[in-house]
Amino acid sequence: MKVFLERLQRAGQAEVRLVSRGSVLAVFGCTQAPAGLMDTVPVVLVMRAFSLRDEPIEPVDITVLGRALLDRIAHMGIIGLTLDLPDSVVSAAWAGVLPPLGGWEPAGVVDGASLAGVAQQGIERVAEALPDNPGDALVRKIRGAVWGAEILPGLPAAAAFAAESMGFLREQETVQMAKTLTWTRLDSAHGQVLVRSLFG
Repeated sequence: MKVFLERLQRAGQAEVRLVSRGSVLAVFGCTQAPAGLMDTVPVVLVMRAFSLRDEPIEPVDITVLGRALLDRIAHMGIIGLTLDLPDSVVSAAWAGVLPPLGGWEPAGVVDGASLAGVAQQGIERVAEALPDNPGDALVRKIRGAVWGAEILPGLPAAAAFAAESMGFLREQETVQMAKTLTWTRLDSAHGQVLVRSLFG
């Protein structure tokens, strides 16, 4: 979990949503979300699942700061087995709607190297397009244009950036893709990228 959270601190937003499902803890983060009502970029989430101890626990569904959770992990020590969750709960617009558990249909496979290439090209295009000392509005416009471009139906370049920056593509020759009416999901052995359509 520590590596996932550290990567998210660099590539995504500050908050994480924790949801327990039986003996599994799903940790959701966001690498892209609209900045306002007029922003047309899709929501791009990342998720890792972690096994919990065998004995029953109280259900968890909270949103906290990723940095606060990293601090708790640091205080566990080398042999710590119990993670105390942060006391301070926060809100985040992206965390209000999570992808469904069911209703997914297979939608083919995507080449992992191609996704990594899209991510690298996008990073270079953003860097080249940004002038010195750009304002927030211009940064959002350029990033939106680059990362909002679809590389496959329902799959923006931002999904490739999320998968690469979170380390989901390492040693992945192919990545499975699945869809619902309003979500597109990339599945790798290291985590999931989930894209919500603008109308979802």
